[in-house]
Amino acid sequence: MSKKIIINIIALLSLFLTVSCQKDDYAFGNLSAPSNLKVTAQIIGKTADAPDGDGSGMVKLIATADNAVSYKYIFSDGTSQNSPSGVFTKRFTKTGVNTYTVTIIATGRGGIATNSTVDVTVLSNFSDDEAVQFLTNGSSQKWYWSASEPGHLGVGQNDGDAAKNFFPNYYSATPFEKAGSPTSSCLYENVLTFSLVGGQLKFELDNGGATFFNASFKNVAGGSGAGDACLAYDATGVKTVSLSPSESVVTKNPDHQTQTRGTMLNFSDGGFMGYYIGQSSYEILSITANRMVVRAIMGGDASLAWYHTFTTTPPNQTPDPDFTNLVFSDEFNTDGAPDAAKWVYDLGKGTNGWGNNEKQNYTNSATNVIVQGGSLKITAKKEASGGADYSSARLKTDGKFAFTYGKLEIKAKLPTGAGTWPALWMLGQNYATKPWPACGEIDMMEHVGNNQNVILSTLHYPGHSGGDGNTGSKTIPNVSTEFHVYKTIWTASSVKTYVDDTMIHSVPNDGTLPFNSDFFLILNVAMGGNLGGNIDPAFTQSSMEIDYVRVYQ
Repeated sequence: MSKKIIINIIALLSLFLTVSCQKDDYAFGNLSAPSNLKVTAQIIGKTADAPDGDGSGMVKLIATADNAVSYKYIFSDGTSQNSPSGVFTKRFTKTGVNTYTVTIIATGRGGIATNSTVDVTVLSNFSDDEAVQFLTNGSSQKWYWSASEPGHLGVGQNDGDAAKNFFPNYYSATPFEKAGSPTSSCLYENVLTFSLVGGQLKFELDNGGATFFNASFKNVAGGSGAGDACLAYDATGVKTVSLSPSESVVTKNPDHQTQTRGTMLNFSDGGFMGYYIGQSSYEILSITANRMVVRAIMGGDASLAWYHTFTTTPPNQTPDPDFTNLVFSDEFNTDGAPDAAKWVYDLGKGTNGWGNNEKQNYTNSATNVIVQGGSLKITAKKEASGGADYSSARLKTDGKFAFTYGKLEIKAKLPTGAGTWPALWMLGQNYATKPWPACGEIDMMEHVGNNQNVILSTLHYPGHSGGDGNTGSKTIPNVSTEFHVYKTIWTASSVKTYVDDTMIHSVPNDGTLPFNSDFFLILNVAMGGNLGGNIDPAFTQSSMEIDYVRVYQ
């Protein structure tokens, strides 16, 4: 290559770099960090007699800095706010006089930032402790769309018309209207959890990874076109919720006290209540321990107000049958031995095919099984009995009562101690002709003293015998110190088990499974064995107490 060509190439490269640098300078300008950052905090309503403000908790923040193009405020109550102008009015909501630390970030060209902090002391008189109690049930509470209720989602006008501005007069969804459609059914997957953490109200939205977007905001998730739609959108993350008094048009209505509670829920960091309408503040119209109605102004269109109704019960488009006809019960109100017309004893060490290497001998002794003081008591004891080191009892309705489909409820308090293994369960009445597991087994409740307060529920059938049972479990507090209602709802389509109203397990049922014929009831307390595990050497005795057994069809 000639010297002249090399010189020309170097000249061209120099020209290219010069143009590139000129373009960079033109795009970014001065890349120095913002300087001279100043922040003033104006307490709304501040006077000589009220140095901490008028009780609204409102503070107007004004930030200025040289070479800044935007500002962001980060508050010690867990919220934050972008403010391109540097001016933002914040409502602090913790009741009383409180001092908050505010961090201000001033950002310059190219993303270079400078920050500063300021402490703000302000008075807030607003509180709604009852609403917080309802939202959280004192600690944490899950809410769901009230999909079975007409108008659970709706929209109406937002204006001064006091006769129409407090309900969805433009559109109200029919029951389960959004179910069954791939463009909208994700709405009913929402689980909204409100919790109290250190005295601060928190919120989490579990939407299964898909959010129901109003058509005007589909671009937020990369969507386009007409019509609302479910789009992939991550809404996870804990949000802080602050309360404030509502100043909506509804509060100006003559009958506003019957139309709105007047409390606003304000979610940090873009939080929203399941349906994306570009809004993070919701007015509580009404709230009880299990139902809530909120109203929110649609982002970008102040003429529209959206309405959402939530309950603490998950939506179920095909609810279980309402089993109300009592077909079997024992209230255990007569002291003495269990009612022989309803119960029979299962005696022995479980070596007849019903055992699982347990360490007890089942007896009919009053020291192991007795009705006393309104309860049936099954007591496991450390004592020599029938060649075993422990005694206990097992009752069953085999040959006395069996049923197909219905609701079984047993109110019980469980024994304690490592090695105890109480169970409330059912076995197929045809076990003699269809040996287990072909006859089927429904374990409504099993509890292992080595794993206190964890309730197991298991179904056994061909392919799911022994340790391969179809199992669910949940931790339920105080199972050995308080009575709980253990429940099975059994239909041709499913077997569902609960403790009180908490579902423990659900298994689909069909004609191929053995859960479509008569089953009888079994109550027992085992010791040790395959599931019970090691027994505490210091164990002496403990009882399962049963207040009642009821079967409805």
